[in-house]
Amino acid sequence: MSKGIVKFFNVTKGFGFIKDDESQNEYFVHVTGLIDQIKENDQVTFELQDGRKGLIAVNVKQA
Repeated sequence: MSKGIVKFFNVTKGFGFIKDDESQNEYFVHVTGLIDQIKENDQVTFELQDGRKGLIAVNVKQA
């Protein structure tokens, strides 16, 4: 599990980005990859999975 902060999340459109604490990379997150509801600046844990355009965050939970 990776840890990070939600940099942006649009509830209406159902997607956003999470910044990884260790690598500082930003990963796309879609509402289908959420376990908990998230909002900007939330601390979260997540796993990475191959998506259509690179790695995406899945199994996203509040930390």
